[in-house]
Amino acid sequence: MGIRDDQKQKRREEILEAALDLFIRKGYAATKISDIAERVGMSVGLLFHYFKSKESLYEELIELGIMGPMQTVAPSDKEPLEFFEDTAKQLFYYLQTEPFFAKMFVLMSQAAFNDAAPQNVKEMLLGFDIYTPTSLLIQKGQENGSIREGNPDALAIAYWCAIQGIAEQMAMQPDMPYPESDWVVDIIRRKL
Repeated sequence: MGIRDDQKQKRREEILEAALDLFIRKGYAATKISDIAERVGMSVGLLFHYFKSKESLYEELIELGIMGPMQTVAPSDKEPLEFFEDTAKQLFYYLQTEPFFAKMFVLMSQAAFNDAAPQNVKEMLLGFDIYTPTSLLIQKGQENGSIREGNPDALAIAYWCAIQGIAEQMAMQPDMPYPESDWVVDIIRRKL
């Protein structure tokens, strides 16, 4: 990749970051493409060289918000409890080091309830399901005795909602102390 390509990619990332911040603060409907352009210090016309519309920009952010979690729950040979420990540790690392990452949790939560979201985004979100593969891992962990008894779907919800809530809090108040990732894993860990 050449210098020009690197600069273009960096500028694209700046646009995504600015759009993410505006979308979570103002909402999709209230954010104008001119707001995003102004935030990154470029004309609207130049911004359209990077993204063809506000909708395409929002769509790319939602794609990122779906792709990351779905890759996280992809089939693995790891022991279930080890999977949950590693996943929580990795997520908490990114929450602490990448403000963009924490804000993505806020965006995805808002997008799920956003009546103004474009139809294609609503359709994308319909297929977004981290709970089913997580429930299957929990069942496997219950069978081997590493994960507590209880409804696997409810335990998956408890695990992911704890992470979601922490991420949203850290996005809003990044100077707050971070909980330990093991505290979230303890929600599903079998007590000895």
